[in-house]
Amino acid sequence: MDEEKKDILEKHGYALTGEESGVKLCHWVREKLIRGRSCYKEDFYGIDCHRCLQMSPILDVCNQTCLFCWRYQDYSGRKKINFDEPEMIVERALEAQKELVSGFRGDERCSEKMWKEARHPNQVAISLSGEPTLYPYLSDLIEAFEKRGMTTFLVSNGTKPQVLENLDFLPTQLYITLAAPNKKIFKKLCVPKTEKMWEKLMESLEILPTLDTRTVIRHTLVDGWNIGWESDYADVIDMGKPDFVEAKGYVFVGDSRTRMSIKNMPSHEKIKGFAKKEAELLDLSTLAEKKDSRVVLLGKEKAKIKIS
Repeated sequence: MDEEKKDILEKHGYALTGEESGVKLCHWVREKLIRGRSCYKEDFYGIDCHRCLQMSPILDVCNQTCLFCWRYQDYSGRKKINFDEPEMIVERALEAQKELVSGFRGDERCSEKMWKEARHPNQVAISLSGEPTLYPYLSDLIEAFEKRGMTTFLVSNGTKPQVLENLDFLPTQLYITLAAPNKKIFKKLCVPKTEKMWEKLMESLEILPTLDTRTVIRHTLVDGWNIGWESDYADVIDMGKPDFVEAKGYVFVGDSRTRMSIKNMPSHEKIKGFAKKEAELLDLSTLAEKKDSRVVLLGKEKAKIKIS
């Protein structure tokens, strides 16, 4: 990554952990430490969000430029990328997280106990920026985190099915983003860089039931763009047979504000309406919802939500 991009990312609050990797403190870590408010992943799945490390092994490499993405997007087509080694990423990421939460100590709103816990993450979200399945040592990275007793949530756009199929170490929970009900909307909203990426996403959904891990298909719902095709979504989701479906609304934050309007943020009621129709088509139940995160969780068994 060139120095100019590194400077931009650091100004945006990223802590770089190598030439291509980095960590950024999640908004909900701050909310939990200061106000005691938890994120929907804590409420749904039982993780401690103040102990969640948000990172990416490849901040500057992605094969889509989704219009709703809040990340800094300037993914150039570099011919040579010096990928960071997994062990180095993990060690530096853990150290970076300690540094990022250091300023909360002494704030009367943050307990000493919770601050100490935040310095020792036990959960990692591999979802910060870029597409993680383009990182060639992804399986080793997951293994390195899990060897340290951490749960791992991997978020992918699903366009590299062969990577998911060949992972030696699967994450604790695998997310596949399904932000479009059909190829036409996918091309306009997710802006793939090469052809056949919709077809690759469909391949990933087809292999999803064969992967021995918890699986989630997540919608990013953008008002005026991809809401209202519940039947089409249901047909696609049925291929993947995920453990859960998250219907989550787009939020007007970050760099997405240069491409979207605040009007593209759906209300929670609209998200609930979408989720209800989809649940009926898929014979699923509404297991949980989080209004301030604009998300509804669908699935079959509420007892299986929590990570054991």
